[in-house]
Amino acid sequence: MNPVPPNPNSSSPASSAGGAAGASAGSAPSAGGAPAAVATGSSPTFSPLYQQIKALITQSLQSGEWKPGELIPSEVELANRFKVSQGTVRKAIDELAAENLVMRKQGKGTFVATHHEARAHFRFLKLMPDEGVPHYPESKFIEVKRMRAPADVARLLDLKSGDAVIFIKRVQSFGSVPTIVEEMWLPGVTFKGLTAERLVEYKGPMYGLFESEFGTRMIRATEKIRAVCADDGVAALLHIAAGTPLLASERVSFTYGDKPVELRRGQYLTERHHYHNELN
Repeated sequence: MNPVPPNPNSSSPASSAGGAAGASAGSAPSAGGAPAAVATGSSPTFSPLYQQIKALITQSLQSGEWKPGELIPSEVELANRFKVSQGTVRKAIDELAAENLVMRKQGKGTFVATHHEARAHFRFLKLMPDEGVPHYPESKFIEVKRMRAPADVARLLDLKSGDAVIFIKRVQSFGSVPTIVEEMWLPGVTFKGLTAERLVEYKGPMYGLFESEFGTRMIRATEKIRAVCADDGVAALLHIAAGTPLLASERVSFTYGDKPVELRRGQYLTERHHYHNELN
C-alpha cells in the first residue's frame, strides 16, 4: 500500500475502507495532520486525518493483509508507512480497538481481533445465567439446508429474492437444559460448502468457523428484541408449555464494508437466564 500523499491539494484519492469513516475521492490527508477538504456539491466536507488512517488500516484488515489473531505493525511502523505522526496512528487504533476490530495486549502489541479469543465468545451471545459463570451452550442442529431466500430474508441480507441461502435451525442448551431456539440464514455464495456435518464436528463458536474457514468475520450487528409466547413447535423443542413467555430477538450481523452476512432469529427461555448488554 502506498503512503498517504502529503500534499493537501493533491488530486490523488486516499484509499477508503468500506464501513469505516475515511477519505473520499479527491481528498488526501496533509502531513501536518490537518483535515482534508472533500468537495460535495457546493460545500466541502472534512475528514480528520486519523479517520483517514483508520480507513487505510481497515482496508488492510479487510483485504487480509493481516489475518485474525496476527500482530499488526507497531504505531511507529504505521506512522512511517503512512507519513503521519505516531499520535495520529494511535488515535486511529484507539477507535479500531473500541470497535473490536483490533485488540491491544500489554507488552505484546496490537493484534487483529478474532472470534477464537475467549472474550469474543460472549460479544454476540447476550444471554447470561442468573447464577454461576457464563459459558458457551451446547448445540443440537435440527435442520441445515440450502434454499431460496424468502423476500424478507433477502431484503435484510441485501440479496435478490430467490438467491441461494443456507438455512440453519438449532437448539442450544445450558447444562442439558434447552434454552435457545435459533434460525439462521447465510448467503449461499459466501458460505458455499457449509454442511450439517461440518457444523456438528466443529466444536468452537460458530463465528470462529465462519472466520477461519470462510474468511468472513462478523464485526458488528443490529438487533431487535421483543417479548413473545412460545408456539407449539418452539415449546416442544424447549420442553415447555405452549404460551410460555420467551424473549425473541432478530439480529443482522455485518462484516467489513457494512455487508450483511447473517440473519439470526432466536427465542430465549429466561427462567434461569437474562439478556445482558453493556452500554458505553
